[in-house]
Amino acid sequence: MIALKDIEEARERIAHVVKRTPVLNSNTLSKKIGNDLFLKCEHLQKTGSFKIRGASNLVIKESEHHVKHVLAASSGNHGQAVAYIANVLGIRSTIVVPKDIARCKEAAIEAYNGIIDHCGTTSGERIDRAQSICKESGATFIPPYDHPYIMAGQGTAGLEILDQLDNIDEVYVPIGGGGLISGVATALKESNPRIRVIGVEPALADDTYQSFQEGKRINIGSTTTIADGLRASIPGELTFPIVQRYVDDIVLVEENEIKEAFTSVFTLMKQVIEPSGAVSIAGVLKRKAEGKRVVALVSGGNVDTTVVPSLFTDCLLSRG
Repeated sequence: MIALKDIEEARERIAHVVKRTPVLNSNTLSKKIGNDLFLKCEHLQKTGSFKIRGASNLVIKESEHHVKHVLAASSGNHGQAVAYIANVLGIRSTIVVPKDIARCKEAAIEAYNGIIDHCGTTSGERIDRAQSICKESGATFIPPYDHPYIMAGQGTAGLEILDQLDNIDEVYVPIGGGGLISGVATALKESNPRIRVIGVEPALADDTYQSFQEGKRINIGSTTTIADGLRASIPGELTFPIVQRYVDDIVLVEENEIKEAFTSVFTLMKQVIEPSGAVSIAGVLKRKAEGKRVVALVSGGNVDTTVVPSLFTDCLLSRG
């Protein structure tokens, strides 16, 4: 388990690397759902997602041991983050990515001098391949979510939310492997236990939801959701106990609900986010618990421009 002090230490360690991302509000969207809705905009973070927080925290720590080569397994955002911070520190990086990776994410990894290795379509396949390369090359593995320094780094987004907003009732957080929600939930609950932490998953990638219901980690195999950053098949071994301890509820959202959230944010707030980042907003729109101050953590904005047209749908606000 990580603790609040680990997240506070991470904040100091990565302060020179990450941005303090803004919180945005839409009066129109807030009125529609009967809540004060705020977006924590990690899509405006360096490398386009929250992943730079955890990756920087661990890679900077490893750099103290003079590592020369780091390796990550990623659907894209974590890989970008590892390649970025490794490039800043002058460390070689290799990123194992799925065969169907979004081209924009692959191009970003290459722009940060990351070496690409394609493998399979599931997180399990990528992690196995990455660990195999590490054994052969002596590279240091940087896990996508299941590591204390990764979770603590992601939790710094939670500390920022507390600094930026008062009287928060609920915070909605996307769930993939669980690194983001475990860190954010720790930061929030150990600072103010009154705040409810709500996880949001695509219904097509509901491994954490099923695990949460069953009280044990469930492997659901390969998934096909448009939220490509959330296609984990099983919750992390380290992240899941924190989810069990601190997360109040998990909401499932359908593919069209993710598209509706994307469309609403684009139309009303002129923000371009990726489907994985829209999931938290979709969760808020689905629950419609009125009279609250609610934060949706928008995890990223690395959406492939070629798929943007397919994400638009009839805007939620046009419905009676």
